[in-house]
Amino acid sequence: MLEDVLRRINERLEIVGLSESGAAKRAGLSADAIRNMRRDVERGNTERGASIRTLSKLAPILETTAEYLLSGIGEGETGWSTVKGVGYIGAGAQIEPDFEQVPPEGLFTVDVPFAVPDDIIALGVKGDSMMPRYDDGDVVLVYKEAQRAPESLLGEEVAVRTSSGHRYLKRLMRGASRRHFNLESWNARTIEDVELEWVGEIYLTVRAGQIRRIEAKERAAASRRRAKIEAETAGMDELPLEDRKVS
Repeated sequence: MLEDVLRRINERLEIVGLSESGAAKRAGLSADAIRNMRRDVERGNTERGASIRTLSKLAPILETTAEYLLSGIGEGETGWSTVKGVGYIGAGAQIEPDFEQVPPEGLFTVDVPFAVPDDIIALGVKGDSMMPRYDDGDVVLVYKEAQRAPESLLGEEVAVRTSSGHRYLKRLMRGASRRHFNLESWNARTIEDVELEWVGEIYLTVRAGQIRRIEAKERAAASRRRAKIEAETAGMDELPLEDRKVS
């Protein structure tokens, strides 16, 4: 029932400290997305329910899963996920993936405090042509395999690789023919009529400032763990071997 979905959304909003419009905007949805659900409930228009796509976009912002929001199955909070960074994407800068030497463990990793789908990869943003939507140093989490046809992504911001081998973060628009597309920036000229080898739908954007805060929290947690181990093992060297025990 839509009432139950909305209740779980409201619970998560309170936990993560976001407003309805703030969470919706961060998820790349209309600012009224959650408010419209609430209005439907208030008016008794609950037959439409909530779309899986909307819940899938909201879930990472609310630090939970779409399954939990939809059905209440699973825990409201999820564990951390580590996403492999496989390269960089140009938002003004020109990125040529063929020249990136990506080790098996990735060029970098991004830790996020929720579960993500298995086929999500991370791309670091380079350049400023998409400011203020994206800053240099942001990381976009993208579906590695196509989830939707390029035509269904028209008007949306996506990760693309062109037939000439360049990778960009741009707004996808229709080109002069069915197989060609225009790539729009927020503050730079449009790249017109290009063929695309790959279009990656953006799952989530992790801001550069958020990454720094997450890394700081991880360092603090690691420091606390080391201090705890040191406290637990203090003086153990003076004990007989058979009496040494770490809880």
